[in-house]
Amino acid sequence: MTRPYLGNPKYTVEILKKYHFVFQKRFGQNFLIDPRVLERIIFEAGVTKDDFVLEIGPGIGTMTQYLAEAAREVAAVEVDPALIPILEDTLKEWDNVTIIQGDILKTDIYSLVEEKNQGKPVKIVANLPYYITTPIIMGIFESDVPVESITIMVQREVAQRMQAGPGTKDYGALSLAVQYYSSPEIVANVPPNCFIPRPNVGSAVIRLQKFRTPPVKVKDEKFMFSLIRASFNQRRKTLANSIKNAQEFSFTREEVEEALKKCGIPVNIRGEALNLKQFADLSDKLYDMR
Repeated sequence: MTRPYLGNPKYTVEILKKYHFVFQKRFGQNFLIDPRVLERIIFEAGVTKDDFVLEIGPGIGTMTQYLAEAAREVAAVEVDPALIPILEDTLKEWDNVTIIQGDILKTDIYSLVEEKNQGKPVKIVANLPYYITTPIIMGIFESDVPVESITIMVQREVAQRMQAGPGTKDYGALSLAVQYYSSPEIVANVPPNCFIPRPNVGSAVIRLQKFRTPPVKVKDEKFMFSLIRASFNQRRKTLANSIKNAQEFSFTREEVEEALKKCGIPVNIRGEALNLKQFADLSDKLYDMR
């Protein structure tokens, strides 16, 4: 690599000084400065010269440079307008990158994929701040955007929650939602010293391989996810009590217990003990009772 790659901390510092860049806490900005981690992300995302890649939150273009080398084409969506002139500078040597200024939650990803990839499933790569991780991932999964995989850098505890199974402390509504749409796998742990500025927490790279069809069939997805959220709102209570107390439902405890019995699930169980299939079965029983 003969170009001034931003994976080298020296070039990152030079660029930040050149543009008098001020980090915005509200955007959760932490820029990667470790070439080994960058190369690992590209490898784990499985990016090839056949791929159109959508990058969310390119920052100053550090990972974008590596993606541009590996992919056929990259579209990078950045919310902070102050970073656009920097991106135009750091990415000027790559003619296969499109920079889009905007909020990914308000971006028409479907049209972008139609235009750039003829509607075929795309690979998404991102370094996401904690506060926006869940809305972005769920927004993509719940939309009709054709996605092959999402490979993201997130706070380590968030990655652990996405991958967690029943009966563990990290298991919750996020685990079930992610596992309904994809197969999650943590592929790398990344310490704070790999970033400028150093975050206070460790990070992890997790790959979410999207399912063509969800692993369980359910009569009403929205109803099931409302049920799941209600089940974890009061973790210490039994599932029957959590659902009875949920404002969005009008089930009695007896009705929930009846549905649990029909599913072969103990009536005094807590929500954290149920797997996705059991939640789907319970959802269908309660949906019919409603």
